[in-house]
Amino acid sequence: MAPLMNELINESSDRHRSVNGSHVKPRLLIIGAGSRGNAYARAVVDSGLGVVAAVAEPIDFKRRHLGSQYIWPNGEPKPEQEFSSWKDFINFETQRRKDEAAGVSVSPGVNGAFICVRDEHHVEVLTGIAPLGLHIMSEKPLATSLADCLKIERSVRANPEKIFAIGHVLRYSPHNMLLRHMVRQERVIGDILSIEHTEPVGWWHFSHSYVRGNWRKESTTAPSLLTKSCHDIDFVLWMLCSPLSASDENAHLPSRISSFGSLKQFKRERKPREAGGATNCLSCPISDQCKFSAKRIYHDKHLARGNAKWPVHIVNPEVEAMLESDGPEKATKALMDTLAEDYTTGKTPVQDVASRSWYGRCVWESDNDVVDDQYVTIEWDDDGHDRPAKTASFHMIAQSLAQCERRGRIYGTNGEIYYDSKSITVHDFDNDTTRTFNPEVPKNSHHGGGDDGLTQQFVKAIAASMDGKTSVREAQVQYLGCTMEEIIRSHAAVFAAEEARREKKIVDWRDWWGRNIERVPSKLEW
Repeated sequence: MAPLMNELINESSDRHRSVNGSHVKPRLLIIGAGSRGNAYARAVVDSGLGVVAAVAEPIDFKRRHLGSQYIWPNGEPKPEQEFSSWKDFINFETQRRKDEAAGVSVSPGVNGAFICVRDEHHVEVLTGIAPLGLHIMSEKPLATSLADCLKIERSVRANPEKIFAIGHVLRYSPHNMLLRHMVRQERVIGDILSIEHTEPVGWWHFSHSYVRGNWRKESTTAPSLLTKSCHDIDFVLWMLCSPLSASDENAHLPSRISSFGSLKQFKRERKPREAGGATNCLSCPISDQCKFSAKRIYHDKHLARGNAKWPVHIVNPEVEAMLESDGPEKATKALMDTLAEDYTTGKTPVQDVASRSWYGRCVWESDNDVVDDQYVTIEWDDDGHDRPAKTASFHMIAQSLAQCERRGRIYGTNGEIYYDSKSITVHDFDNDTTRTFNPEVPKNSHHGGGDDGLTQQFVKAIAASMDGKTSVREAQVQYLGCTMEEIIRSHAAVFAAEEARREKKIVDWRDWWGRNIERVPSKLEW
């Protein structure tokens, strides 16, 4: 398999040289200076392929923190480098373009933007910024409803064609790129018959993000299958449905989708009797014994060990800087003050409860309702074009030791593959041999290098389209390998699966698509 790895590496290097050879370095705007905005900003700077030129973020500390690291290190921000909102950026950029057209000397603009705001704000930001004609990378999910996904799709297509990427980072890790190459192009186990894919979220990670955090309620965000696992559904479709790049084949579309799941653990009736009426960990009599104690998770497990990054900086973004400048005592006090904040059910206005996260709240007393254990099954029929029937199952489970370390098995006519986040093991039935491959996992990049991989391919695609030698459409396929049609399809599969789960039925894909996907001028392809 060494020649295969060399082939992938050489192909990537050739693309890198061709883009760098044009001396084009796209200028990028980060909208949303949270953990994802910082991840993409770091990846841009580390790659050397582009320039982080500006940030738009309403929280002063977050905006200045990102800017001081990636935009104006050791200096002060210029007016064109920071904005308190994305709307302020639009107003600035609109005026800048008018001045430029009038011959006034202006600062350089930006070529593209990373959209890293909260999921429920994607539709407003993306439709608002699309008329500027920037290249766009949106964090996943595209939107929290199918209608909003289609609204974004129409808005993007109504403006000049630009690169559009989605944060389906699983496609861009070296591990998964090799896995798909082996399965789809090399066909190392023959025709695919079935795939089992699991995302173990992690027992305390789920409590952080989906019980106490931003993604805890379907009514304010979306189902956990969308907010946590939409890129896993995309991974499954990428492996079994999406056509190979530079091929004439059409997508092999699913036939049926079913799903089962529910909220099993994080419910009030499971609250330990010994906890009594406590609603906050810092006032709970069994806090020292509870594995979900906010103090144990955020302080004992992280801050007390010198780690003020994720998840601590999600709870209080100022703790990290405070630890460095003022020491652990003041950092701990700031963390504990945040964890002590609580609300009273029936007295605190519902909108106030829903508007923010409550990281010290008892996991048994939270207002969460998203699913913590779910299965999705996708079936394909034989399409009559040498693509046989196959089945995929996906399992998202909160209560797991592993944290987002995906694993699975792929069964083929000539062999079987087991994969986890670090290795790929192939057993060949024909010669009864087993080989294991360990693709390199880049340091400091999440999702097995997928964050950096997506960022680099997005910036390369922009540069390639800017140098005039490659069309936007060609750059989109060549560097990102993902079109708007695939983005909509994978999101649609999530919404179809949720309908199947809620209504306890099997969804016929063709019928569902016909009923739910609004026909738009772009004429989404089957």
